[in-house]
Amino acid sequence: MRASRLLILMMSALFTLSAQAGLYRWVDEFGAVHYGDKVPAKYLKQEHQELNEQGATVKKHDRAMTAEEKAEKKRLEAERKRMENEKRAQALRDRVLTDTYTTERDLIAAKDARLDAIDSQLQLSKELIKNTEEKVLKTTQLIETLKASGKMVPESTYAKLEREKLALATQKGVQQGHQIKREEVIVQFDGYIERFRELMAEKQKKREAYEKRKAARNRAASGLTSIEE
Repeated sequence: MRASRLLILMMSALFTLSAQAGLYRWVDEFGAVHYGDKVPAKYLKQEHQELNEQGATVKKHDRAMTAEEKAEKKRLEAERKRMENEKRAQALRDRVLTDTYTTERDLIAAKDARLDAIDSQLQLSKELIKNTEEKVLKTTQLIETLKASGKMVPESTYAKLEREKLALATQKGVQQGHQIKREEVIVQFDGYIERFRELMAEKQKKREAYEKRKAARNRAASGLTSIEE
């Protein structure tokens, strides 16, 4: 009985003290719970609570994180922001896609138009390469003929051959660029078409769900009307 009274007096004193200076609750390394108007310095980085006059927790102080935990939290936060940014970017791309193209046929037509334009550029590159290759061949044959006849080959002829070879290499590079662009357009529009189908399927599901809800409401309203009549 005396122990119970003593405990009550101690708690009353602590809560009276909390009204003046605040009361804290913490647990030591042995698992023992402590109360006081000030948390010892060695436990400040450990989890502890601030209590009000009634002994209820009004503020919780979490345990200080380790360097590894801080790094992991930072990584997770960066990943969360990245995913949020990607989600917003995808929503924007979807809106542009559905605003730009009404049907899948429109997408296919746009894809074909882009490929036709690139194919025209590829054809032009092919013709330029063919013409330049003929020039390189003629200049090379001229040099060989002059050498075979024992005549001196002018430096201008050698320079001409180098210019033609350089032009040929440039034209082949341009042709390769057009080919890469063509492949990119195919991948890009195939992705557009696939995503467009997904968006249209989602839109159809929402429409069907709405129609079902609407029909259910109409049936419920019809049944209610019949009862009232």
